[in-house]
Amino acid sequence: MPSVLTFTFIFLLITTTLIRLWLGRRHISYVQTHRKQVPAAFENNITLDAHQKAADYASAKTRLVIIEAVVAALLLAALTLGGGLQLIDDIWRNLLPTQEIIRGALVICSALLVSSFIDLPFEYYKTFVIDEKFGFNKMTPAMFLSDLVKHSLVGLALGAPILFAALWLMQGAGQYWWLYLWLVWSVFNLVMLAVYPTFIAPLFNKFSPLKDENLKQRIETLLTKCGFKSQGLFVMDGSARSSHGNAYFTGFGSSKRVVFFDTLLERLNVDEIEAVLAHELGHFKHHHVIKRIVLMFLVSFLGLALLGWLINQPWFYTGLGVTQKSDYMALVLFLMVSPVFLFLLRPIMASYSRKNEFEADDYAANHASAKELVKALVKLYRDNASTLTPDPLHSAFYDSHPPASIRISKLAAYTS
Repeated sequence: MPSVLTFTFIFLLITTTLIRLWLGRRHISYVQTHRKQVPAAFENNITLDAHQKAADYASAKTRLVIIEAVVAALLLAALTLGGGLQLIDDIWRNLLPTQEIIRGALVICSALLVSSFIDLPFEYYKTFVIDEKFGFNKMTPAMFLSDLVKHSLVGLALGAPILFAALWLMQGAGQYWWLYLWLVWSVFNLVMLAVYPTFIAPLFNKFSPLKDENLKQRIETLLTKCGFKSQGLFVMDGSARSSHGNAYFTGFGSSKRVVFFDTLLERLNVDEIEAVLAHELGHFKHHHVIKRIVLMFLVSFLGLALLGWLINQPWFYTGLGVTQKSDYMALVLFLMVSPVFLFLLRPIMASYSRKNEFEADDYAANHASAKELVKALVKLYRDNASTLTPDPLHSAFYDSHPPASIRISKLAAYTS
């Protein structure tokens, strides 16, 4: 007889999928309705052609997301209630009847592999059909395959030790295994933040020191003024894969570095780049990165504590289509179904992220130029084909940055 968990999971899976579809259709309809006219705040800087390109690009991406949401829901249902995970477990049990930790790792990797095979066509289509159509893709199929292999090998090299550590602790560390795993996971993430810029990111992109002496001097002056110490200023060859532009801080502690996409440096002048960097420094000065790390640790702590309780509940397995209880099956089930239960919290997290963006904008307006930041943002909206008219409800669920019109209007108050 189906359990309460089964009914709850089915209800939430259907509900969240329908909400995703509804939000996607709303977004497409809203964007297309406002396609015919550039918003007043942008009409002097963005042409109607550019505005319509952004509307069509947003619509094309959203249509793909809608299809992907349906496929992802069907796959999750097939792996859980459809018996897919149990089938994978049965196959590996027959091959490795006694090696539980190795078997568990293989079951989890097999489930992730199945999911990646579903995700891969969507990523390929977005890159070589949608981005290609709108002039953003610079990748070749060979580069796409190379990145896929690199990501897989890096993921395996980094993920395998933490996975084996998790399974080992779950098996032999007693009732507080989840606490020990949380400590291992936290240390692992802090180490990754420190080593990623130097050892991992260069596997996928080339990073070269910033050579423009005038720009370099302006940036170093701003960094000193804001009390920010970095390992260096670098330019990333983002143009090798896409024509989108961006800038960001990466690393942790003494490994912090400032990275500019080469496409960004090509489009913005020195004043605009300084304003964009001041925005990123706003995140640093408001401790947004540290706050997000703390939040991530808190969520992982609560999640692992919950898993520590669920792992001993027979209904957790049977309610999700698994007949044989095991530590590794509890872990993979929890990882796969938790997004369904947490989906309705997305607006809260998105709202928090947008609040951080407003704070960073305020900092940039006070330490550089609000006018230059507005000019830079308008160029980025235009060149990245970011829609100026997102559906408000869709934006509330998905957008980590404020809608363009609201963001620009707030910055404009500094220049009036």
